Amino acid sequence: MEREDRFWRIVLLALPLGVFTLLVVWPLVSSFYYSFTNWNGFSSDYDFVGFENFAKIYTDRLFLGAAINTAIWIAAAILLPTLLGLGLALLIDSRIPGGPVFKSIFYLPICLSAIVVGQIWVWIYQPDWGLLNTVISQVTGNTLNYAWLAKPDTALGSVIVAWSWQQTGLSMVIYLAGLTSISEDLLEVCEIEGASAWQRIRHVIIPLLTPATVVVVALSVINSLKGFDILFIMTGGGPFNSSDTLAMHMYNESFKKYLMGYGSAISVVLFLLALTIIRIYFRQLKKVDEIYG
Repeated sequence: MEREDRFWRIVLLALPLGVFTLLVVWPLVSSFYYSFTNWNGFSSDYDFVGFENFAKIYTDRLFLGAAINTAIWIAAAILLPTLLGLGLALLIDSRIPGGPVFKSIFYLPICLSAIVVGQIWVWIYQPDWGLLNTVISQVTGNTLNYAWLAKPDTALGSVIVAWSWQQTGLSMVIYLAGLTSISEDLLEVCEIEGASAWQRIRHVIIPLLTPATVVVVALSVINSLKGFDILFIMTGGGPFNSSDTLAMHMYNESFKKYLMGYGSAISVVLFLLALTIIRIYFRQLKKVDEIYG
């Protein structure tokens, strides 16, 4: 009986493990291999160039710009959805009228794909008839035809706003779950002792929401590192590479310039960056578990 159970376990696990190996493990290993070659993505004839692609990274100005934009993107992906999600959670938890309705409305964007979200915000930012310029024109009385996604000064910030709009709902739900674990008796005691609403939030609620904050920040970082699709739809890394991130730069080098070897080297750097961030996250998560566990 044990042998039969073991046989079926192997059979049932073989297919998903095979698919995982084919679609995840093999491309990952291949990226490491091709990063040491000058492969163009099509030809079977390529040379092993060692660390030449990685040396090129240090002299590539576009890579430096993409790295800076990635740092800005990750920082904004942590701060904006976290702060907005916390504010909305506190507001809804205060039992304002229509709280469940607002919760559903604010959570709805996370149910949409990044492609849909990107296209919605492309329409919002449209210079001639977009919602944003129309509202500003109505408020100021002056016609505004500003091309938000076509200007280097505002392209990256405009995409960050769209990204934060989608991700805030997830942070809100996690914080709402965290708020349910805080004892109402504790908050009532703080109120009886004379603590103001801000003091209760600052000294009681926010410290007790630390586990929820760790989860929110981790998801924000992981999702931001995968934030390629919304950039691709809204700006494609432009104009003039002003919204180029490492993921976008990797795509452009690999599939537009056909420098698959160099693009693989960029992907390796991005992978190591993600691995470092995840390692830091697990270290912090262990500390939180020791304190609150």
